[in-house]
Amino acid sequence: MELFPFQVAASRQIADRFDAYMRDPLTTTRTRIVPFYQTLSAITGSGKTLILADAVEQIRGRLPLEAIVLWISKGRVVVLQTLANLADGKYRPIVPSFDIMPLQDCKAANVENSGRGLILIATDGKFNQKDKEKGDRKIFKVQLDVDNASLWTMLKSRRDQSARRRPLIVIYDEGHNLSDQKATLLMELEPDAIIAASATMALPQALSPMIDRLRTDKGWADSDFVTAVSSVDVVNSGLVKRHILVGGYLSRMETAVDDLLEQMKKAEKAAKTKRLPFLPKSIYVTTTNAVDGVPIKEDAARRFVDRQARPILVWRHLVENRGVDPSTIAVYCDLKFDDKHPPPDAFNLFSGGDSDYENFTDSGYSHIIFNLSLQEGWDDPSCCFAYIDKEMGSATQVTQIVGRVLRQPGGKHYGNDILNTAHFYIRTDDKGTIESVLSEVREQIGSELPNINIIVRKTSRRSSAPELEPKKRLQVPMVSVNSAPAIGHIKQIVDSIHDYALDSVNTVGRGGKIQILQDVGIASAGKEEWVELEHANQVTARWIFTREIQRSHREAVHLCDIENQKFDVRVEMNSRAASHLVDAAAKVVDAYIGHSVIVQNSGSSLLRVGRQGGLEVKLGPDQVDHIDEVAAVAIPASAALGGLEEAVEALHDG
Repeated sequence: MELFPFQVAASRQIADRFDAYMRDPLTTTRTRIVPFYQTLSAITGSGKTLILADAVEQIRGRLPLEAIVLWISKGRVVVLQTLANLADGKYRPIVPSFDIMPLQDCKAANVENSGRGLILIATDGKFNQKDKEKGDRKIFKVQLDVDNASLWTMLKSRRDQSARRRPLIVIYDEGHNLSDQKATLLMELEPDAIIAASATMALPQALSPMIDRLRTDKGWADSDFVTAVSSVDVVNSGLVKRHILVGGYLSRMETAVDDLLEQMKKAEKAAKTKRLPFLPKSIYVTTTNAVDGVPIKEDAARRFVDRQARPILVWRHLVENRGVDPSTIAVYCDLKFDDKHPPPDAFNLFSGGDSDYENFTDSGYSHIIFNLSLQEGWDDPSCCFAYIDKEMGSATQVTQIVGRVLRQPGGKHYGNDILNTAHFYIRTDDKGTIESVLSEVREQIGSELPNINIIVRKTSRRSSAPELEPKKRLQVPMVSVNSAPAIGHIKQIVDSIHDYALDSVNTVGRGGKIQILQDVGIASAGKEEWVELEHANQVTARWIFTREIQRSHREAVHLCDIENQKFDVRVEMNSRAASHLVDAAAKVVDAYIGHSVIVQNSGSSLLRVGRQGGLEVKLGPDQVDHIDEVAAVAIPASAALGGLEEAVEALHDG
C-alpha cells in the first residue's frame, strides 16, 4: 500500500508531535499525564483512515512498550469498514505490528500480551452510557466465565504480564461526533493520547481542561493542536474531483431529476468512450416517510401508485417517466408500507439499516435513493451526481452530502471534465433557502477546497449546465517520466546501505518512559513510578526506508530493491541505523529527480486544451501560438517534476 507524500507528511507530523510531547509530558498527579491531543483536519476523500493508521504505526515505533489503540467511530458502517481494511484488507500492510479485533472480542490475555500492539475497534455506542454500573453496556460488565474484571476496567489498568502499564492511544474517527459525555468517559481511561479526525471539528467542553493545560503550560497555539492536510495536495493527487456544479431549483422534483439524468447520460458516454472500468452513479437524498399535510400512517395505507412519500415519487419518475431499469435502483431507508399494499417486486427496498448494508453494497446499484442515514460510511467514488430534496436544505447537511460525492473514481482525473465533476441538484420551495444554501456551500467548500472550481447555477425552470465552447483549439503533447537513467545511481545507493543483521549497537534507539507497578511491602499495595528504559519498539529497516521516500516521490520506491534481506532487519527508531536509512532514502529521491527525464510521447499522444480537454494549465500569450507543434525533447526531471506547468514551459523553451 503506497501513501501519497501529503499523507506521509501528515502522519509524520502527528507522530513527531507525540514524540516531542512525551519526552516531557504534563501531569495531573505524579503518575497520571495530561494526554497528548491532536486533530487531523482533512477533507473527505483524503485518506484519513490511512493517515491515522500510519501515524499509529509510527507512534508505536517510538514507544518503549507495545501500545493499545482504541479506534472509535459513531457509525457501525464506518467501524465495519475500518475493521475490514485494517484487519485483513488494503490497509493491513500499514499496521503490520498490531493485532486487530473488535473491542467486544478483547480478553484479558490480549491486554496482558505486550509482545504485539493491539488495535481495538468499536462504535462509541459500546461505551457511551453515563450510568455505567446501572446500564446495559457489556463493556462495563464482568464476564465471570472469561475474565474477573470488566473490559472497561482492564482498559483502564491495561497491565501486561510483567505488571507494566501499556500506553493507550485513542483514535476518534469522524471526530465531529465527539460529545461531552463521550469525551468524559474516554478521559476516565487515562489515555496517553487522543487523536481525532474530521473535516469540520469542534471540541467538546469536557476536553477544555486538557486543552487549557496544553495552552498554558506548554504554550501551544491553535496550530499545534491541528495537523492540517492541504486540500490542494488532495485534489492534485487525483483522490477527489476537481469541480463541483451546484444547481438550485425552485421547481418540481421532476425538473431537477431530469437535468441530473441528462448530464449523467453524457458522463456515461464519456466513460464508455474512454473504456473506463466504471460508470457514473447518482444518489437521491430525501426524507423517508414525511408527506406534506398527511400523517405518515395515512400515506402508508395507500396503494403504491397513490403514495406521496418522496422516495416512491422519485422511484416512479425514474422508472415510469424516464425508463430507468428498476433493477439498477436501490431504496435505502426505513420506508413504511401497509401489509395490504406492499411495494412492487421490482422495488428494491433496504430497510434493515446496517444489517442490510452489505447486501446493498454488493449489488452495485447505479441509482440510490436514501436519507441522511446512509451518508456516513458509504463511499463509492463512482458516485458523481446527487439530487437533494428540499427537506435536506440546510447548509450543514448539504456539505456533508458533498463529501459523499467528492471522491474521484480511479484515483485520477480524466480528459473529459464531466468525469472530474461532482454534480448537485438542490430543490426547495423557498428562494431564500436556495440563496442561503448555495452561498454557504460555496463559501465552505470553496475555503476547504481552494483548488476546486465551483459553478453555481440557480434556476426555476429546466436548463442545462452552463458550457462555453473554447475560443481556440490547442493541443499539448502527452509526457511521461523516463527513470531508466536513474536506476544505476539508485542501485549504488541501495547497495551502500549497511546490513544491520548482526549489529546490536547501532540498531538501538533512545529509551523512553513507561509506568510500571512495583510491590512495596505486601502484594496488595504498591506504587507506580516513571522508569527510564533503554529501548524503543522496533520496526523494519524497510518500513523506515520506504516511508522516507514516500514523503517526497513515492514513484522512486519502485526503482529500489526493497525485497533485499537486509531490509528485513528490525531497528529501533532514533537509532544510528534509522538515521542511516533516512539519509539513504533522501539520496534515492535526489537521484530519482536528478537523473530521470520527462519525455514527450509519440506524436499521436496529444491532449486537446479546451472544454473537454481537462488540462488545468495556464498558458501565457507567448506560448499558445507555438504549442501545437513541439519537437520531441527530453527535459531533466529536476526541471519539470514540480508540476505540469513547468513541464509545458520547458517544452516550449526547448
